[in-house]
Amino acid sequence: MVSGVERPLTIAVTGAHSTGKSTFLARLAHRLRQHDLEVATVADLGEQAQQIGLPILHSHTYTSTLWIMTRGISNELATWPHADVLLVDRPVPDALGYYLAALIYRGETPDPTLLGHLRTLAAQHSMHYDLIFRTELDHTVPLGTNKARDDNIRYRRLADHHIATVLHDLGIGYELLAIDGHDTAITRATAFTLTQHTGDDLATI
Repeated sequence: MVSGVERPLTIAVTGAHSTGKSTFLARLAHRLRQHDLEVATVADLGEQAQQIGLPILHSHTYTSTLWIMTRGISNELATWPHADVLLVDRPVPDALGYYLAALIYRGETPDPTLLGHLRTLAAQHSMHYDLIFRTELDHTVPLGTNKARDDNIRYRRLADHHIATVLHDLGIGYELLAIDGHDTAITRATAFTLTQHTGDDLATI
């Protein structure tokens, strides 16, 4: 935790769409609440962006990316006074990865000043994430059906690649969340959270 900043322990999951992020976070929230922790969740903002007329997925722009990043930060901050643990479905750097993927998909070159602004915002806010998981794209797993999805395989691969690239380039640490590794990751995240709250290594979670 950054010195002088009172906030909940924060766990985030990043990765391409329909890779199990929301399902994983719902299971993790249930597990943490069994330990009497107050858990808040910040959800994916893509659908809200689309509802107000902003382009998403392979149509992402600087404006839509900045909106998602700043709205996500605002939503996270709103939970800080009220939660023990904050779970974030798509941390701030995720939006930057999606934007870069969209630019490559369309064959466009970003404005270096605007891109620098987004990179700085992503890097600086990421100090508030205690644990980040990154999903891996498995092409054998079909897209979800609970919301509008982009079934463009090329763009999904670009998004997966550029999210990983953003994390690497900005020096943001993460752990891989394999499609068959959710149980292990939930155990890991629960143990991490309880240890941070109690200061003890807990044998039983």
